[in-house]
Amino acid sequence: MRTFGFPEFLFILEAAQWTLALSAIAFVGGAILGLVIALARTSESTAARGAAIAFIQVFQGTPLLLQLFLIFFGAPVLGLDINPWIAAGVALILNSAAFLGEIWRGCIEAIPRGQVEAAQALNLKYGARMRDVILPQAFKIALPPTVGYVVQIIKGTSLAAIIGFTEITRAGQIINNATFQPLEVFSTVAVLYFVICWPLSLLAAHMERKRARALAR
Repeated sequence: MRTFGFPEFLFILEAAQWTLALSAIAFVGGAILGLVIALARTSESTAARGAAIAFIQVFQGTPLLLQLFLIFFGAPVLGLDINPWIAAGVALILNSAAFLGEIWRGCIEAIPRGQVEAAQALNLKYGARMRDVILPQAFKIALPPTVGYVVQIIKGTSLAAIIGFTEITRAGQIINNATFQPLEVFSTVAVLYFVICWPLSLLAAHMERKRARALAR
């Protein structure tokens, strides 16, 4: 048994790069799929709206931890050999897509109805309306809640420790098992999460205030 010192701190700190990498994968993949979900939710197709609603209800209505278990332990049953990287990435992408899709659906629907009617008067099809009229305006509305949700993605990566993915939380568990100093170890883990997430929370709040001031003018 050893004591918690600078080498142990460095081990946890180095694991932060994998937390950030997994968060980036989850956000990029979730953003791409989430945009598809948001567009499906606001489309003119009943089937597309129904499929998007079903996807959202499944992944918002079940815990992320359960989704990680189903993908990581369920894939071998289907004959698929996946490692913790892939399992964590897929679970977080699907989960993030469900929430981002709903966030962005709300932003799209927040655009004044007159904008849609004006685009229809110009005989623009759904794709052209979204690309040229609706999405550019919805993008500005979506920035603050999207940045705020990135904080949730980063914190959600801690659940990947359950399936053996070595990020900040898992590194803390490893060091705690060697030192038996949970207060020092997990306080360090908490501080690292705070250092990563706090600036994003401040940024989201700043963007929200800036938008509120712009609307008040």
